[in-house]
Amino acid sequence: MKSKMVLALLLISFIFTNTAYALPSKTLSYKSIEQAVNALKVAPEDRTGYVRTKFKHWVGVGNGCDSRKAVIISEAIIKPVVEKGCVIKGGEWFSIYDSVKVTDAGKLDVDHMVPLAEAWDSGASAWDDKKRELYANDQTDPRHLIAVTGSSNRSKS
Repeated sequence: MKSKMVLALLLISFIFTNTAYALPSKTLSYKSIEQAVNALKVAPEDRTGYVRTKFKHWVGVGNGCDSRKAVIISEAIIKPVVEKGCVIKGGEWFSIYDSVKVTDAGKLDVDHMVPLAEAWDSGASAWDDKKRELYANDQTDPRHLIAVTGSSNRSKS
C-alpha cells in the first residue's frame, strides 16, 4: 500500500508541476497525506498498447548532453569534469538502491522512480507524444530520475 502511495504521489507531483501542461493556477490543498491519497481516482490499470519507445527519453538538454547524462552530472557527490560532447570524467556518486559508491559514470543507469510502464498503466496511455517525452525526461523533481548502479537497476525487474 505504501509503495502504491509513493508511486501515485510522484506521478501526481509530475502532473501538477509540469509547466508545459500546467493546470489552472488553483492550488490543491489537503490536511493530510491520507486525505490526498483518498482523493485519488482508483481505476484498473491497463498495459494494453504499452511500448517503452512511446516515451522518447534521454533527449538533448544542451552542451552535447542528454537528460540521462544531465541527471548523472547533477547527482554527483563529487562533481565530475564534463568535457566537450558531454564526456564525463571523474566524479563520485552514491547508488541508493545498493549503497554503493561509484567512481565511473559509465557504471550508472538513470531510473524512473515511477516506471514508464506504471505511468502508462495509470493514464499516460492517453497523453500525447510530447507529454510522454516530458514525463520521461522530467528533472523538475529530483526524485523522478535517479542515478543508480546499472546492476541494481536491472536486478529489480
